[in-house]
Amino acid sequence: MSVKSQRWLNIAMVVLAWSTLPFMGLNNLKRFFPASLFIGAVEVINAIIGKKRKWWVFYHKPNSYLFGELPYNIGPFMIISMWILKWTFGNFKRFMILNALLNGFFAFPFSIWADKVRYYKLVRFNHLQFFLYFFSKSFLFYGFQWFLEKKMPARQSDLVKDESKIHL
Repeated sequence: MSVKSQRWLNIAMVVLAWSTLPFMGLNNLKRFFPASLFIGAVEVINAIIGKKRKWWVFYHKPNSYLFGELPYNIGPFMIISMWILKWTFGNFKRFMILNALLNGFFAFPFSIWADKVRYYKLVRFNHLQFFLYFFSKSFLFYGFQWFLEKKMPARQSDLVKDESKIHL
């Protein structure tokens, strides 16, 4: 994959992911954005560690976080995290199954494709380890959202009141 193609893929990932947010609804966006932002920040830290330890490499220069991992982190990773919470929060089993399916897709077929087109390559991770790397964060992600819901029950009732004002 050429540098120009990689840039277009990075831009497309971010734009496509963020373009789905209007379909989520403002209340769901407000409700799930903090947990998604939190897990995104955790992923940024892990990505920096992973890059330093050569768990994966991106083929083209500049081989920087901004050109490699950042578009994925602020695009599909964060936005899909919000959608997963919207569809499954309150049903932990469904949450874990959906997370396993999506993380499995990213770790296996997507990573194989990315290596074939010379986008990125797993170096010190095999595909199963890469899957576990992402899937292990699911527990932290769900736990953080659960904590927010428990800690701020007034926030939920405020959202319900706000919705009733809008519909009147």
